[in-house]
Amino acid sequence: MSYDLEQENKEILARYKDLISNTYRTLDEENNKLIRKAFDIALDAHKDQRRKSGEPYIYHPIAVAKIVATEIGLGATSIACALLHDVVEDSDYTYEDLKKIFGEKIANIVNGLTKISIMNHQNISVQSENYRKLLLTLSEDFRVILIKIADRLHNMRTLESMAPDKQKKIASETVYIYAPMAHRLGLYNIKSELEDLSLKYNNPEVYNEITEKLESAKENRERYIEEFKTEVSERLKEEGLNFNIKGRAKAISSIYRKMLKQGVSFEEVFDNYAIRIIYKSDAKNEKFLAWKIYSIVTDVYHSNPSRMRDWITQPRSTGYESLHLTVLGPDRKWIEVQIRSERMNEIAEKGVAAHYKYKEGYKQSSEDRNFERWVTEIREVLEQQQNLSTSELLDNIKLNLYSKEVFVFTPKGEIKILPTNATALDFAFSVHSDLGMKCLGAKINGKLVPISYVLQNGDQIDILSSQNQKPKSDWLEFVVTSKAKSKIKSYLNSQKNQLVEEGKEILQRKLRHAKINFNDEEVNKLQKFFNLKTSQELFLKFQSNELDVSSLRKYIESKNVFNNLLSRFRKSPAKNVQFEEPKEQNLDMIVFGKDEEKLNYSYAKCCTVIPGDKIFGFITISDGIKVHSDNCPNAINLRAQYDYRVIPAKWVNAESFKNRVKIEIEGLDRMGMINDITTVISGSMGMDMKSMSIESNNGVFMGNINLEVKNKGQLEETFKKLKDINGVSRVRRLQS
Repeated sequence: MSYDLEQENKEILARYKDLISNTYRTLDEENNKLIRKAFDIALDAHKDQRRKSGEPYIYHPIAVAKIVATEIGLGATSIACALLHDVVEDSDYTYEDLKKIFGEKIANIVNGLTKISIMNHQNISVQSENYRKLLLTLSEDFRVILIKIADRLHNMRTLESMAPDKQKKIASETVYIYAPMAHRLGLYNIKSELEDLSLKYNNPEVYNEITEKLESAKENRERYIEEFKTEVSERLKEEGLNFNIKGRAKAISSIYRKMLKQGVSFEEVFDNYAIRIIYKSDAKNEKFLAWKIYSIVTDVYHSNPSRMRDWITQPRSTGYESLHLTVLGPDRKWIEVQIRSERMNEIAEKGVAAHYKYKEGYKQSSEDRNFERWVTEIREVLEQQQNLSTSELLDNIKLNLYSKEVFVFTPKGEIKILPTNATALDFAFSVHSDLGMKCLGAKINGKLVPISYVLQNGDQIDILSSQNQKPKSDWLEFVVTSKAKSKIKSYLNSQKNQLVEEGKEILQRKLRHAKINFNDEEVNKLQKFFNLKTSQELFLKFQSNELDVSSLRKYIESKNVFNNLLSRFRKSPAKNVQFEEPKEQNLDMIVFGKDEEKLNYSYAKCCTVIPGDKIFGFITISDGIKVHSDNCPNAINLRAQYDYRVIPAKWVNAESFKNRVKIEIEGLDRMGMINDITTVISGSMGMDMKSMSIESNNGVFMGNINLEVKNKGQLEETFKKLKDINGVSRVRRLQS
């Protein structure tokens, strides 16, 4: 393929100029020279490389650097590192070279980024270790995480050139770990875009439908916002306020979550767009002006007090500050209004980076300290939970990524921020690990309560402790913070260590006799085969003789089948492997892989699959190939953590197959409603109705119906006819 190199060089220079146009105004000459030097090295390192789209590879680091500079708001060091982030991985430049040219700080950040990226090239049993690596960089330099998020954002924006399976894998990984991380860092715009782009590739039909509906409603939305601005602006100007009013549609992924959670259609989501009032203020009057604007807005429109959120009096732990209220605006429609100063808006747009200590001249605030406490907790979890599987570790950490917060007070009146549903014991651990270990109970607002008491906003807490108290296993049932869980588990594990070591030695001997190497990958497979959560459980079961030689023999037999399946879908599939076709299953229904092979399979129980659905195969360790729907609730997790075991699947002869599907239907009850529903299903559609239960309450009915469905087309036509019945307001398919 031929390229116009002269034109490409002009484009590279234009993109670089666009990048530095955003830095010259804020950085001095020395810092801009640093960025130029990083660009020159990156240009040299990537001179012969191209992206999947065919574009020069250097476009990518320039774009990542621009995100770092403009959307996250980091300084010259981070911009230089963004330009260099793939240099060590993709060229002959080494860590030592970068250290010599740029110094240790930049070399270490690029090295941290390289450690994460290198994991992407390994596809067996270590995909989820990528996430552990990502989190471990918290203990090195926090800018690594911010640049990695910028890298992932640009990759998601340019995902069209990748193969469909690769798109789904990257999109699943993004929504599984990178979006929650961006949320916790206060990068709300980036978090929303990552979720939207992930939805675009994981569920394109839903994404396109909501996008089209937002576009068609754009004119009405703009008219509505203009009417709001006209009515409110006049009052704000009378008070001499300097402000700007903006309107925006909510994120597509946010609208979709509401549709699923509330079981409603797009048209029934009442607040799918918001209005933001941003005002100028000095530090002294910031809070006063926010409440003044709140008062003016609520004078014009009625507000919903249950949806009022005050993040100014007590900011979130990310530093986010804003007043949120929901008002009955023009046309008697509910709309969310956000009130924030220009400073608050910058923090809301750029998160931790807007006020983090790396920013020159910024005095560390309480929000910075809150954030650093969170980073410290993540480090402690990583250091103390080495025996956890990576997926378990992620679950623990993700508890603290998306959690909402509760604000409580120490006996001295200091504020502590903890996740919603945190207990008195969580509070004790947050004060000090030793206090948590010895916690007997607590006094809440002067009243004695157990350590399992769930904290409420405004509680004043005094912890009671004893030197004789020791952590117990049932504590894990009610603590929610990562720190408390990790400390308790660490103590309990220390009690079991000797037994674990004995079990480990027993397993090593048994594997040696079976001529199988003892290593982390093998232990991980054994753990999954026996459906155990940790390797410690595995060793303990061998120590107690719950697992023995006969158990190991079953594992070895299944291992041979699993390895044969995996080898079939590697780059060089073994053509001589033969599979016995199932006797009772129609193999013409589904074929697998690029070669469309007929293989034994069964349907996963976590989702309902009918012919016509988009599907994929997943190679299990002990139960062959399981077929899942693309919309399966576990699809994101499987693609994100075990992509090397996901195989393409397609339908061949859908008409010859039937599957049972459960649907939910609701609406306004009337005489003859059930007859109309059964007439559509059994009469016009000729479907077999296996069961039906309908309840009516105060004129509203809701029912569940089990149907035998031939294919997706038949189900969609049935839905259309049911929705046409007078009084039916909603019909939807339920996943099992």
